[in-house]
Formats: sequence, C-alpha cells, structure tokens
Amino acid sequence: MRLKLKQISQAGIFTIIGYLLSPLSWWNDFFINLPIILGLATLISKIHSSLFTSASIFFYWLTNLTGLILFHKGIEKMITQEKKLGFHSSKTFNIIISIIYSIFILILIKLNILKPLF
Repeated sequence: MRLKLKQISQAGIFTIIGYLLSPLSWWNDFFINLPIILGLATLISKIHSSLFTSASIFFYWLTNLTGLILFHKGIEKMITQEKKLGFHSSKTFNIIISIIYSIFILILIKLNILKPLF
C-alpha cells in the first residue's frame, strides 16, 4: 500500500511539472518556461553572444518537449490498466502553439525586449 502511494505521488508530481512545462499550459509559458529559457540562454550567450537567439528557441522547444514527456510518463504511471493515454489528437495543436511561441520569442529578442540577464 505504501509503495503504491509513493508511485501515485511521484506520478502526480511528474504530471503537474510536465503540464506546467508543456504547451498544454500555453498560458503558463510566460511565468515558467520564459524564466528558464532566459536563464539558460543567458548562460549560453556567455560562450558567444550571438548564440542567445538560437539558445532561446532551442530551450523553449526543449522545455516543451520535456514537459510533454513528463506529463505523459506521469499519466502513464497513474494508469493501472493496459490502456495507455496518447496525445495524437492534440499533436498538431501543440506543434502550432510551439511555433507561435517560438516566433513570439524571436520577435521579443529582435525588438530588444528579451536580452541576456547579465
């Protein structure tokens, strides 16, 4: 019983973190993904300043992919039956949202609104 509770708790944490990082929570990108992206892209830009834009886009896609994987694994752990939850119906929507946000981040960088933190 205790092991099962631990697995459910782990699955719940994976699911929540995954949801917050994924494009499923597009409204939360500004508060969670963007600070992560800016921090990591700033570190990369210290290697070479021209890498900031590329790193921003790369880390944005990476946070979304990580979120989808964590969300999927969390849900998968919660499901005890043989049925697995798939995201086929929302794949196109997730890709479109990610592209739109990538363009939005690129515009903010080009307008000098987003810059390396230090």
